[in-house]
Amino acid sequence: MTAPSMSVNHYAEQLATKSAALEARFTELGDWATAPDLEIFPSAPEHFRMRAEFRVWHTDNDLFYAMFPKGQKFNPIRIEQFPTGSLRINELMQPLLEAIKPNASLRQKLFQMDFLTSQTGEAAVSMLYHRQLDVEWEQAAASLSKQFKIKIIGRARKQKLIIGGDSIIETLQVQNRKFYYQQVENAFTQPNAGINEKMLTWACEQSAGAKSTKQPDLLELYCGNGNFTIPLAAHYGKVMATEIAKSSVNSAQFNLQANGVNNVVIARLSSEEMTAALNRERAFRRLQHIDLDDYQFGTVLVDPPRAGLDDNTLQLVQQFKRIIYISCNPVTLMANLQQLQETHQLQAKAMFDQFPYTDHVETGVVLTRI
Repeated sequence: MTAPSMSVNHYAEQLATKSAALEARFTELGDWATAPDLEIFPSAPEHFRMRAEFRVWHTDNDLFYAMFPKGQKFNPIRIEQFPTGSLRINELMQPLLEAIKPNASLRQKLFQMDFLTSQTGEAAVSMLYHRQLDVEWEQAAASLSKQFKIKIIGRARKQKLIIGGDSIIETLQVQNRKFYYQQVENAFTQPNAGINEKMLTWACEQSAGAKSTKQPDLLELYCGNGNFTIPLAAHYGKVMATEIAKSSVNSAQFNLQANGVNNVVIARLSSEEMTAALNRERAFRRLQHIDLDDYQFGTVLVDPPRAGLDDNTLQLVQQFKRIIYISCNPVTLMANLQQLQETHQLQAKAMFDQFPYTDHVETGVVLTRI
């Protein structure tokens, strides 16, 4: 059995259904939320996912990629093609598995394979095992890496072996400029590169002219590997970006240097800690090299986890003239907007179909203080 094909007509229908559902959520907020039209940014209908994870299923005489019906752990569905996956993922899937099958060291107790690819064809493949990996595995994996021109990461309990590296470089085109991003295996990255480019372009367009205002600086919360930070930096005088995950901070620093961005500082703080620092409620050693008084913040960009913004962070962002809010959960977005409409006007709203053929949707809104 192969994964079902995705037709353009099928995609158009589900996109219309999803956008209508999002519009209905905005309507529930009343006239405040209905004035700006919802911009809709569709995905490519196929080959849009740059990441994929597959279980590896063993039988007496075979080995295959497997997915499972929702709520089930058995009765695997055999996956031979993955139309939503990038062309590079599909190019690698079966030949890689065929090369693994006859090699006992590579095959034994392999239970999962994760693919991370870029638009320029780079690939890193993580191989997860229910056993400890040895020198024999390393030698076989090195041969596999060379044969397929990929990076391989072997993972087992308290063990990580790296063949050729554990990151790739993604290239994104935003406003006629190429940006380069280090993406590390097992770290968060935007899965749909094409939609990510559209999302970054939209955020840059919403930031046009910010540098020339009396409050030209940007505060960004939840910056990750600098996905938004790097292209947005050109539109602001200075940028302070916060991120709590150390691996993401390291990638953000790498990406700033790779793109020649020099007006950004990264503060390794949570949004709650940043709120306390800006309210002068607490001093942080991690901010000792930063003078908060040097900044004239006019805009805040937030891209929170699915839980949305906590109450303290909501109160913080309400102090800003402009808010750019990127949300992966329309339920918590609407709950946050209930409070934000007390102080801000909705200026723009957009839907980015990051996850076609699912109920998930990415939403962007811009708010200006009343």
